[in-house]
Amino acid sequence: MGRIFEVRKSAMFARWDKMAKNFTRIGKEIAIAVKAAGPDPENNPALRRCYLNAKACNMPKDRVEAAIKRAMGKDTSNYEEIMYEGYAPHGVAVLVETATDNPTRTVANVRMHFTKGHGSLGTTGSVAFGFTHMAEFKIKNEGVDVDELELDLIDFGLEDIGENTEGQIIIRTAFNEYGNMSKALENKKVEVISAELTWVPANTVELDEEKSNEVLKLVDNLEQDEDVQKVFHNLK
Repeated sequence: MGRIFEVRKSAMFARWDKMAKNFTRIGKEIAIAVKAAGPDPENNPALRRCYLNAKACNMPKDRVEAAIKRAMGKDTSNYEEIMYEGYAPHGVAVLVETATDNPTRTVANVRMHFTKGHGSLGTTGSVAFGFTHMAEFKIKNEGVDVDELELDLIDFGLEDIGENTEGQIIIRTAFNEYGNMSKALENKKVEVISAELTWVPANTVELDEEKSNEVLKLVDNLEQDEDVQKVFHNLK
C-alpha cells in the first residue's frame, strides 16, 4: 500500500511540476507579446495565442491577467528570445528556444545540459537548417470532414493536415502564415485547442530504446531549465 502511495505521490508532483513550468513559459510569452504589440488581444495575434494556450493548460484567468499587468509595468523583466542549436547523443539534432533576462546565465546552463547529457552545443545555423519553422494548430476531431477542411484552408497557407495519437486534428502552415490561418479558423467557427510556433524536422533518427532514453533524458533536463521555453528534436 505504501509503495502505491509513493508512486501516486510522485506522479502528482510530476504533474504539478509540468503545470508550473507551463504557467511560467506562458507568462514569459505574454510578457514578450505585450511588450511587442500591446495588451489588446484583438490587435495582438501573439497575445491571442497566449490566451488560447493558457486555456489549454488550465492556467487560471486571473494569472493570465496578472501576467499582462506585469508586462505593462516599467519594472518587469525584458526577456530576450534566443535559440540554441546542438546535438544530443547518437547524432540527434536539438533546437532549444529560450526566453531570458540573462543570456550569459542561459548559454552557460544550456551548454552544461548538453555536456552532462553527452551531447554538444553547436553554433548558430548548425542544426536549424534541418528543420522547418511552422505554425501548428490543434483542433477537436468531432464531426470534422478532414478532406473538406483541407480544401477550405488551402488558400490560407495550409501545408499539412492530419491526426495525432490523441485523436486531434493537426493543421500546419508556414510560421509567417499564422495570422491568416488563425483568422480563417476563427471565421469558420473551428474550435482551436492550442496554437504553437514549432520546428518540424525534415528527417528523423530512429534509435533503440536504450539510446532513445539517453536522448530523452537530455531533452527533459533542458525542458526543466527555467530559461528554456521549448525543445525540438528529430528523434523518431
